[in-house]
Amino acid sequence: MKKTGWVMTGLFVLFMLGASAAPKFAGADAAIQAVESLGWSSRYLLFIGFMELAFVALYAIPRTSLIGAVLMTGLLGGAIASHVRAGSPLFSHTLFGVYLGVFMWTSLWLRDAKLRAYFAFGR
Repeated sequence: MKKTGWVMTGLFVLFMLGASAAPKFAGADAAIQAVESLGWSSRYLLFIGFMELAFVALYAIPRTSLIGAVLMTGLLGGAIASHVRAGSPLFSHTLFGVYLGVFMWTSLWLRDAKLRAYFAFGR
């Protein structure tokens, strides 16, 4: 279980860094268009990118993974709210933050025995 959790964590970290944070830092047109289509100014691009980078780093470090997961959940919640407000498609855009959050928390649950003990399902 622990190994699977770490593999999932690696996939989550790679996805967040490569597909989300890196385009923001690079000022990619796709990132600019994405935030502007949600009603955000592109001047927030670097700020959001730094938050993603910090929260992913906290999540990847075992000692700070819980606070990183909580902070990342807040960030994903903000993304979901922005998509709801903008009227984005439900399953492909609006709920994508939910999919990422479930994946992230599942990987943390698999790799952290204390979290599994705290959230012991089936007892």
